[in-house]
Amino acid sequence: MSFNIPKTERKRVVIVGGGFGGLKLANKLRKSDFQVVLVDRNNYHQFPPLIYQIASAGIEPSSISFPFRKIFQRRRNFYYRMAEVRSIFPEHKIIQTSIGKIKYDYLVLAAGATTNFFGNDHVAEEAMPMKTLSEAMGLRNALLDNFERALTCAGEQERQELLNIVIVGGGATGVEIAGALSEMKNFVLPKDYPDLPSSLMHVYLIEAGPRLLPAMKQESSANVERYLRSMGVNVLLNKMVTDYKDHRVILKDGSSIATRTFIWVSGICAQPVGNLDKSFLGRGNRIKVNAFNQVEGLDGVFSIGDQCIMPEGDAAWPGGHPQLAQVAIQQGNLLASNLRRLEQGKALKPFHYRNLGTMATVGRNKAVAEFKKVRMAGFMAWFMWLIVHLRSILGVRNKLIVMLNWTWNYFSYGQSLRMIVYAKKAKEVIEREQRLASTHWGTDLLSEGSEDMSDHSAEASKSTK
Repeated sequence: MSFNIPKTERKRVVIVGGGFGGLKLANKLRKSDFQVVLVDRNNYHQFPPLIYQIASAGIEPSSISFPFRKIFQRRRNFYYRMAEVRSIFPEHKIIQTSIGKIKYDYLVLAAGATTNFFGNDHVAEEAMPMKTLSEAMGLRNALLDNFERALTCAGEQERQELLNIVIVGGGATGVEIAGALSEMKNFVLPKDYPDLPSSLMHVYLIEAGPRLLPAMKQESSANVERYLRSMGVNVLLNKMVTDYKDHRVILKDGSSIATRTFIWVSGICAQPVGNLDKSFLGRGNRIKVNAFNQVEGLDGVFSIGDQCIMPEGDAAWPGGHPQLAQVAIQQGNLLASNLRRLEQGKALKPFHYRNLGTMATVGRNKAVAEFKKVRMAGFMAWFMWLIVHLRSILGVRNKLIVMLNWTWNYFSYGQSLRMIVYAKKAKEVIEREQRLASTHWGTDLLSEGSEDMSDHSAEASKSTK
């Protein structure tokens, strides 16, 4: 396989990851003199802040995802390829991917983060993460399947395991999915499963620290805890999960909770780059960058968003910026400008994060929001949360569909999205994935078969002038 991208006289910027940062960078380079290549394992951009609503069957998966090829239609000097990065060889300015290798002049690593299991391999095998669209859809299927099985199982112990839901992690994602599942218990189960007493369903939210939402103020944490408890969520603080055995979540104090729905949203770590030396990594496996998002020691390599950490670049954030969408967006925006400045021989501008605020919602009319000088809770925070997230979704159609779903759900909880659908891959796709997984890439990166189509470079170069 090959990238099949022609050489031109333009400098090539390869962006790995089409999340908030990568997408912003690619859009800001629209009228630049660069050839831009976007590489992502999915062929769509997803909106992570609303993934929990996919898991709780609140909105459709397509409502928070948008195909890259639709975003970049009729875009000149831009190429998208669906692939996963395996290795980076900065001495040759080449990356190796699942579909072959590609040369770059500038490489931007913006692949985001993945679920952090803190080295607990057994928990990683058993728990259900909720970081991606596919993981959220898998969780939705598991939840609905467990409800169906709870109606037909023979024993009370199994029924309770099926109806107990344990969520590990008291950050924004944890409190949001806990609130959504509590609303499902209170409003959906009585309608959809009238012969299954909703009182049998229990939602547990476990946090190892002393309070929920540790990144927010104490007042906001207390408000969220109060909201969740009033909705029937069992909030367990200062409790650490150590294992999962025989359908039971094991806590460090020796106690356990029976469940077959074990959700892990306790933390994130940066997406790994196969052969990147550990000396380039900081806390959470994040790639260390300077104030200009450059990976020092790797010529022409940058990193933005959740995948990087700037331990000394921004005085206001000495431990690194929070892994939030706004950080990635602002870094992508500035890097686009700095790449132009680099080509023009001008001095680069350092990155300084502008904190636009933090929000979290737990249900209808219940949310918290913190801005620089204003803190709010309740209905106004919830309404502000709706507006901000609705504006951030890509595509007019998606905005309208999400707004319609939210409006309908607000008054009725009657959406017809609770279907159990397991995708079946075609034989051709399965065989292709097996071939790619078993491929051993050679170390001679400059050998015959490079993706750079040298024979066509002159013609392609003329066409871009």
